[in-house]
Amino acid sequence: MALFDTPADVSVRPAVPGDERAIARVQLASWRAAHAQVLAGALERLDEDAMAAQWASAIGTPPGRGYRVLVACQGATVVGLVSVAPVPAAEHTPLAAPGGVLLALEVDPAHQRGGHGSRLLAAAVDLLREDGADQVHTWVLDGDDARARFLSGAGLGPDEAVRELATGTDADGAQLVVLERRWYAAI
Repeated sequence: MALFDTPADVSVRPAVPGDERAIARVQLASWRAAHAQVLAGALERLDEDAMAAQWASAIGTPPGRGYRVLVACQGATVVGLVSVAPVPAAEHTPLAAPGGVLLALEVDPAHQRGGHGSRLLAAAVDLLREDGADQVHTWVLDGDDARARFLSGAGLGPDEAVRELATGTDADGAQLVVLERRWYAAI
């Protein structure tokens, strides 16, 4: 058998019904590894079954044209995911161009640094371009240095947009808030 006759052991493909549980597991594992300090209380309250149900809906009945979920696989095992959508009309980017947003981009911590994230991002950008997008953006939690390095290496950079996300309350009832910054690139 020649070297190129062997089947690929890594791939990216559209998510299909039945992938939702693996996607939820990957997402939770990724969030727990990357955000344990910042989102500890919020992560404890997440329900994997509810997340799987939401992913099943996103895969089976996307909310509209341009909404897609892709998975990265190592052999037959789902090890990553990306979800893309058209940019909502109310969201403006510095490029003022039609675009898309990466809603989620996660790789199981045990499979990171193997090219899965790059393959997922490239596939997502290809789909956005096919839909006429000229730019892409995503939101990065403050303190997620690994994601910032990854996105920077892929050509994305932060703009001035910042948003606050409530993650619950502390023991005294005070609102807990984290910050996210928007990162974008022309595609």
